[in-house]
This record gives sequence, C-alpha cells and structure tokens, in this order.
Amino acid sequence: MAELSKYVCSLDVGQEKLFRTKFNHRKWRKICIAAGLASLKFHDLRKTFCSLLAQNGVSTAVTQRLLEHSSPNLTNKVYTNVDPVLRDAVEQLPVGDWL
Repeated sequence: MAELSKYVCSLDVGQEKLFRTKFNHRKWRKICIAAGLASLKFHDLRKTFCSLLAQNGVSTAVTQRLLEHSSPNLTNKVYTNVDPVLRDAVEQLPVGDWL
C-alpha cells in the first residue's frame, strides 16, 4: 500500500487514470510474478476497490462513476454484493500483520 500511495502521489495534477499509457496485460503479469502474486488479476483490484467503497458507505452513484460503469445496476450486481458472513470470515485474516 505504501508503494501504491507513493506512485499515486507522483502522478501529474489532473491525471485521471492510474496508468499514463494503455493497460498492458504482459507488463501486469511480470509485475505480479515479481511480487509473488502470480494468480492476481488486475480485475481483482477493481473488485476489492469497489467492495471497500461499498463497505465504507460510498454511494453506488459515486462508485459507478469511479469504475466508469454504464449503469448503477451493474455496479450493484457485480461489485457490491458483500455477504456479511463472508466479510466476517475475511476480517479474521491477520492483514495488519502482513502490512
């Protein structure tokens, strides 16, 4: 998270996209393998981002715009279906120890 935060802070003022160039799947694969996260898909980051927004009370309309979805229904259907039992299970993970 510290590296991601540092990268985001280094972006040019007014830059709205995370990457300056078109997304490159091969480059992403190399990054993931180097980080020991070979099975991580870029889409997993979008799902996590959206779920965290929903859990923290961010409106579907705002989340829809951030993810550039065509409708709020898509955002709700695919990304914000956070099951409380599953969330409780995930919260049992010692994430703080990993960071």
